[in-house]
Amino acid sequence: MKNTILINIIAILINLIDVIFVILPILLSVAFMTIIERKALAAFQRRVGPNIVGYWGLLQPFADALKLIVKETVIPSQSNKILFYLAPVFTLIFSLLGWAIIPFGQGLTLFDYSLGIIYTLTLSSLGVYGVLFAGWSANSKYAFLGSLRSTAAMISYELVLSSSILICLFMTGSFNYTNIIESQQAIWLIVPLLAIFIPFFISVLAETSRTPFDLQEAKHFKIRPL
Repeated sequence: MKNTILINIIAILINLIDVIFVILPILLSVAFMTIIERKALAAFQRRVGPNIVGYWGLLQPFADALKLIVKETVIPSQSNKILFYLAPVFTLIFSLLGWAIIPFGQGLTLFDYSLGIIYTLTLSSLGVYGVLFAGWSANSKYAFLGSLRSTAAMISYELVLSSSILICLFMTGSFNYTNIIESQQAIWLIVPLLAIFIPFFISVLAETSRTPFDLQEAKHFKIRPL
């Protein structure tokens, strides 16, 4: 009995270590991709961009994370406080769960799921609810309208994204990520499906609210009279 409990504890610890080894590089890569994007946008707009914190501003993502942690948490008095806290947690969890089935190499995956594509599309659809609940739980018409705008932008490109992925499924004949990757040993699918990759790439940018589809994150514009 004790041996069985010990084996289960060791298995749980090994699984936790695997998850940490997957999540930490992902979070670090997101941080540095953010600084790369900000540097590129600054170059496009004839600006300097982040260049103070660290060498060439490379530590700016860590400074932003520290600022986010130490900032005061403001909770609207009339809000649904439980849902107000849980909404961003839901969005973060759904975004991180999507990496569980991504193969980083031969046999390097947390969960080799046979219906991996369906799993990814499901998580991308569920992530919309976190944004919607965040706006609704604030009990403010402006926050709710902002969440509706973000939700509409995320849902609008679901059909294009799903259709592009469906063509890849027809060519590979599998929903499993590992099988899809192995089927591209002869030639990458982007070569025969270049015309499909362009709307797919656009829909991915819109789904993740990246430039130039970051209207829901933009500030208010002042309309000047003629």
